[in-house]
Amino acid sequence: MDNNNQISTNRENLIYGQIKEILTSARTKAYAAVNFAMVEAYWFIGKQIMEAQGNSERAEYGEQLLKYLSEQLTRDFGKGFEERELRKIRQFYLTFPIRDALRPELGWTHYRLIMRANNEAARKFYMDECVKSRWSTRQLERQINTHFYERLLSSHDKEAVAAEIQKTATPLDPRDFIRSPVVLEFLNVKPSPDLYEQDLETAIINHLQSFLLEMGRGFSFVARQKRISFDGRDFYIDLVFYHYILKCFVIIDLKMDDLTHQDLGQMQMYVNYYTREMMNEGDNPPIGIILCADKSEAVVRYTLAEGNKQIFASKYMLYLPTEQELKNEIYAVIN
Repeated sequence: MDNNNQISTNRENLIYGQIKEILTSARTKAYAAVNFAMVEAYWFIGKQIMEAQGNSERAEYGEQLLKYLSEQLTRDFGKGFEERELRKIRQFYLTFPIRDALRPELGWTHYRLIMRANNEAARKFYMDECVKSRWSTRQLERQINTHFYERLLSSHDKEAVAAEIQKTATPLDPRDFIRSPVVLEFLNVKPSPDLYEQDLETAIINHLQSFLLEMGRGFSFVARQKRISFDGRDFYIDLVFYHYILKCFVIIDLKMDDLTHQDLGQMQMYVNYYTREMMNEGDNPPIGIILCADKSEAVVRYTLAEGNKQIFASKYMLYLPTEQELKNEIYAVIN
């Protein structure tokens, strides 16, 4: 290659790099603008609901109002306005009552996660670090689940703990926001294979994880794709929760094909493992839930540890989702 061609190539690369930066910057701004528009809209919606309901969320009028709003909003704007979602939006306003304190760099999913923090100082910490370190929602969720803020406060070696925060975050791909189901619902855009590519099994697990955590009936997230090993073989449990009301582990496995005896035996193995290896003093026996997500039928099976007391078997139905509720959540993703 002669010098003239080399100069031409270098100049073209420079021009391309500049154009790429312009587009990347524009898409990043578009991502932030859409997400914060959603945050602002939900803040004002929460304010309207709170003012209409007053402080008696469970009063008869308050429940009627949520039901009415959910039906009307779903009719006019599509998915994303179920009653439990409206309660989350109302809680968002109550948690962040000062509009000007909201950070425009953060999207709705960030705020949903930050609301899990149990005090204002922790929430402010996570907000600041999200902005400063440009955390993705996945990275934020990991930090909250591992109690990063509390560990930082209690540690004698704060620098070592703080060093975790400098781990490289997954670079933001502005194309991801158009695949986000939350954003799609807000924009009233229906997902399609070209627009939103996601494995059905992963989608169902994502949905169930959010559904169980948001029900507010005692679920605390423990692990996803939890690996356990027997005789050199690895097994992966789709979701593990700890239920702090029932004081037991809840193990959830999803099957995309017809339910078999082998599937039931595998769940019994998981339950036995948690009974013998993971239970602490005072814990109740683990509960296993098998979900079959075949498109023609949703099947739910519960498995309890051997030797469990019938009293406990009856009690857990008061706090766990019913079989029909779990079926409905599976259908919500499949359909």
